[in-house]
Amino acid sequence: MTSLSGKSHLNSCADARSGEDVLSRQARYFSDGFLARHLLEALPTVVAIVNDQRQIVYANKPLLDLVGVCDVEALRGLRPGEALRCVRVETSGQGCGDGPMCQSCGAALAVLSALAGEIDEREFRLSRQFDGRMEALDLVVRATPLTFQGEKFSVFALADVSHEKRRAFLERMFFHDILNVVGSIKGFAEHLRVCDPGQQERIFELIHLAAEQTIDEIEAQRALAAAESGELALDVETFSSLALVETLADLYRRHEVATGRELRVDPEAAALPVTSDKTLLGRVLGNMLKNALEACPAGGRVTLGCRGGKDCIEFWVHNPGVLSPEAKAGIFQRSFSTKGASRGLGTYSMELLSNYLSGTVHYTSSPEAGTCFTASYPLIVPLP
Repeated sequence: MTSLSGKSHLNSCADARSGEDVLSRQARYFSDGFLARHLLEALPTVVAIVNDQRQIVYANKPLLDLVGVCDVEALRGLRPGEALRCVRVETSGQGCGDGPMCQSCGAALAVLSALAGEIDEREFRLSRQFDGRMEALDLVVRATPLTFQGEKFSVFALADVSHEKRRAFLERMFFHDILNVVGSIKGFAEHLRVCDPGQQERIFELIHLAAEQTIDEIEAQRALAAAESGELALDVETFSSLALVETLADLYRRHEVATGRELRVDPEAAALPVTSDKTLLGRVLGNMLKNALEACPAGGRVTLGCRGGKDCIEFWVHNPGVLSPEAKAGIFQRSFSTKGASRGLGTYSMELLSNYLSGTVHYTSSPEAGTCFTASYPLIVPLP
């Protein structure tokens, strides 16, 4: 692997782009030759050829299909992240290579290695808005150096391993969480054999709560799988925003992550009628609360509230903790977590499920103000 400093090179060429005359000339290198063009088109693998400014000068049909365009002209001059509709590019308003996550992006670093003359293969994750929904892709990129007519290029080949990664990750996390909860049920049941009769009612209550949590984990995994595959159907009803907030606060005060922490509802929380999928919204806010309680230091306070206007409602969760730069950079990426290998779907599912509810999720975090996640939704969710 090349010793080239990816970060410094990305920063130095982030704004440098080839002009249209250069792009047109380079595109002809790979489109005029009958044999070369037809060989590239025959490959089932996604292939692009990028120039020394990391701009696409050729894309085969599998890549056009992946990004949903019909003509290579629509991609010519774009960088890979821009062509693939990476949300980091779209939300930053800057080009591929400019954002903080770009400095560790496997795709960008592999291309830089190839332009430096070395074959490089890396995995990377990419989230994008496609067909009206959030989609997370796990990809393997292989970048191969190519010199033609004295100019340097990189042959950029992609393999989508999302299904394999997703299945392995979901199974690992699901079994981890379920085994923990079922293990606690077993422990409570065994304790019933030797406990005093006066303790039995409390143990029965704990077993019931653990069983409810097991069912909730299964339902959460089922909803997430349906959302990722585009098969999730909304179950719309009208409910009070304040009632939902208070119910969630009561539920999470009993959760193990709330031990030693205060969870309160903002006294100015609004009571507005909301017509949406209450279960999905509860899952988004539940993830917010769980993450906030985990980030909150012992003895600290987490606050949950909501406010609204004529057509929208905002739910927010505040904790006194501060997100690290690493967490900020990857906060909504699937499988990203600072809590261990079996975690990482919480913030990702917030954004994914909010997308189904025609809403958005954002956050602020600073040492002075702590961290606040806010989810915004229409008061009446538009149905497909």
